[in-house]
Amino acid sequence: MSQLSEQPCEACRWDAPHVTETEIERYRTEIPEWRIVERDGIMKLERTFTFRDFGQALDFTNRVGEIAEGAGHHPALLTEWGKVTVTWWSHEMKGLHRNDFILAARTDEVAT
Repeated sequence: MSQLSEQPCEACRWDAPHVTETEIERYRTEIPEWRIVERDGIMKLERTFTFRDFGQALDFTNRVGEIAEGAGHHPALLTEWGKVTVTWWSHEMKGLHRNDFILAARTDEVAT
């Protein structure tokens, strides 16, 4: 378990502070396979996980969904045959918050 995944998520509002560049660099050391993408001017964390078949991909999707429901914070999940793309960002604040990095780390743990 990473230190990042063990941190609690906090309630996130539209006016919550976005992560700083320094925080991004620090958090990314614990989730090195995630990349930052920008879509429609919004920074997001994204990673594609691969599996042997659709059943495994669907099972992983459901486990990530359970994490999301537990945290009250929901990613975009694209489930395809043999792969799932997970994209975390804080919808209300339109960008990245510490919670997104925490949940990315928890997603990595579910994949192992």
